[in-house]
Amino acid sequence: MRILMFTKMLKNIGNLPLERVADCIDEVGFDGADLTVRPGGYVLPEEASEALPKAVSILKSKGLEVPMITTSVTNPEESYAEEIFRTASKCEVEYIKLGYWRYEGFGTLGKQLEKTRKQLDGIYALSKKYSVTATIHTHAGAFLSADPALVFILLRDYDPEWLGAYIDPGHMFAEIGPSGWEMGIDLLAPYIRLVAVKNYRWSKVIDEQTGQKRWKVHMMPLKEEIVPWPEVFGCLKKIGFNGCISVHSEYEDFDLGKLIKQTKEDFNYLKNVLRNI
Repeated sequence: MRILMFTKMLKNIGNLPLERVADCIDEVGFDGADLTVRPGGYVLPEEASEALPKAVSILKSKGLEVPMITTSVTNPEESYAEEIFRTASKCEVEYIKLGYWRYEGFGTLGKQLEKTRKQLDGIYALSKKYSVTATIHTHAGAFLSADPALVFILLRDYDPEWLGAYIDPGHMFAEIGPSGWEMGIDLLAPYIRLVAVKNYRWSKVIDEQTGQKRWKVHMMPLKEEIVPWPEVFGCLKKIGFNGCISVHSEYEDFDLGKLIKQTKEDFNYLKNVLRNI
């Protein structure tokens, strides 16, 4: 298994140049990077043909792999979708994380799933054409990929060689609870190609606009709080998972030094979990 750092937070904290990002990722000990290729990311979609090879070259110059990229692609017909797949393939990227399909409200789900499956037909064709695997990320909230069962419906009948699942046990736990994550891994087992790693707790906060109390997800170190990582990776071991692990480090209000320090702690904790499963 290759352990990667998701570059989102390094972009958010001070908009670090990629040369500095590479140094940070290498300093922690990661195998490589999960590079953002989307609006606001390190590579903008409209610049992918030129900027992605340059970004990959910078990261590889530090001995880092770039086996996956994170995109916002949800429709094969949208601008730059095919160019992202084509360029990713040239850069030897193996996996492309797709974007999100938002749930449009009660009474729409069946039609939305049908529409999304038609879009996935085109994405699947791009994956086969350029020999790269597209993946759907399990993300809590009003998204069609919130529930692993919905992701299974979307992926069913496709060859997982070209269209797979990118599971996020933190989001799975938040959406479907302490048994749902396990059943989700069980159901999606043939499709799982990537795993996102983050942990959280629920905190009660005061909504600044309404003054009302509400629950909010607050990101926490991997060794704390809700997600039982030894059990998660125990299940993944049983299904023979050997793909990429993306560590998200989505800690808000951290400066760079604090973020790297916490990421090192998370990385070492994760390595220890993997050694002992």
